[in-house]
Amino acid sequence: MVRTASTMLPLGSQAPAFSLPNVDGRTVSLIDFEGKPGLLVIFMCNHCPFVLHLQEHLVATADDYLQKGLAVVAISSNDFEQYPQDGPDAMRQRAAEAGFRFPYLFDATQSIAKAYHAACTPDFFLFDRNHRLVYRGQYDDSRPKTTVPVTGHDLRAACDALLAGQPIVADQKPSIGCNIKWKPGQEPDYFPGGAG
Repeated sequence: MVRTASTMLPLGSQAPAFSLPNVDGRTVSLIDFEGKPGLLVIFMCNHCPFVLHLQEHLVATADDYLQKGLAVVAISSNDFEQYPQDGPDAMRQRAAEAGFRFPYLFDATQSIAKAYHAACTPDFFLFDRNHRLVYRGQYDDSRPKTTVPVTGHDLRAACDALLAGQPIVADQKPSIGCNIKWKPGQEPDYFPGGAG
């Protein structure tokens, strides 16, 4: 697996608009989350070992913050022709099996991943009520094949601060994961080294 780091989109960036199909067939758009105290956008996929490593904990964390009013949405942008396990049918099955209570959207053109400068799975982007970026980075320090427990410490601290109206620490560590599986010749210019 290729270890790829977040691009660390500048804090304060406006959330790029999206309108993508959810696993339940309905279309979900950025404007659907207006009025929420914050929005967490997660770029992830089905097969990535970095996502699988924290998936169960992440679902529980998402449930916690959904109950507190935070909006959560996950987006898969992988090229499912090369990786059919990341396609819409498999996404639908994963959402049901894992108990996702948040939308799991498919970015078939990969244009939304590019708009967010997403680079890896998982890649986390937390926006305030005005959809300005306040946190981007890792879930916590745990990685596959390490003994560091999965806690969600970094992301949870940012979510807690946002919901409490407190400053969010500016020293944020990039997420590490598998690179997004770009379609041949479609690797964005911000992606170092192209696809792996």
